[in-house]
Amino acid sequence: MTSLRSVAQPHVTATPTMIEMGSCTISFDERVLAPRPWTLLQSRWATELSPLLSAGPILELCAGVGHIGLVAAVECGRRLVQVDIDPVACAFARSNACHAGIEDRVAVRCESLDAAVRPGERFPLILADPPYLPTAQVGDWPSDPVGAIDGGPDGLELARRCAVVVASALDHNGIALLQLAGRRQVDELDQDLPTGLEIREIREFDPYRAVVLLQRKSRV
Repeated sequence: MTSLRSVAQPHVTATPTMIEMGSCTISFDERVLAPRPWTLLQSRWATELSPLLSAGPILELCAGVGHIGLVAAVECGRRLVQVDIDPVACAFARSNACHAGIEDRVAVRCESLDAAVRPGERFPLILADPPYLPTAQVGDWPSDPVGAIDGGPDGLELARRCAVVVASALDHNGIALLQLAGRRQVDELDQDLPTGLEIREIREFDPYRAVVLLQRKSRV
């Protein structure tokens, strides 16, 4: 998940925690959000869909330490562009790409969502795991960095911004996979999607965690 704000220093600690996530070993520390196992639903779904899509890189928004996109890139054999505003998360994403042996295929952009995509860029596959907790619930997770989980008043502030990026950067026949906090948020976001996008499929990890598949609406 990306951070709305960050005051940490952009370097990797000497002794980070390391865990196995799918086909990758991922490092992180207490300054960033620890990777959650359910987020690999996006990676696996991306791998499943990749053979059906046109050639081109994966774009990962709100990448955090990069595990979702890295696992997908390793398994799909695609290049990867990762975006996060937190310099510490970006440092870990770069380090994790090196650990995975694909640093030459990964570009990490430490920028806001608004600046994530260059003019004219299009991606056949976009992943996003934005912060989705309503601000009032952030205190229920005291060990997590606030900026990495705070999704604004209704929890959908960053998800809406991700959808705007998807609408501008998704290849004509491309697919985007977006993590949300269950079916309730899916229904709410569905009412706010940018013109031309629609939800085609939903996969649920449990009642509180779901991934939606977004595509451009078919022209009649």
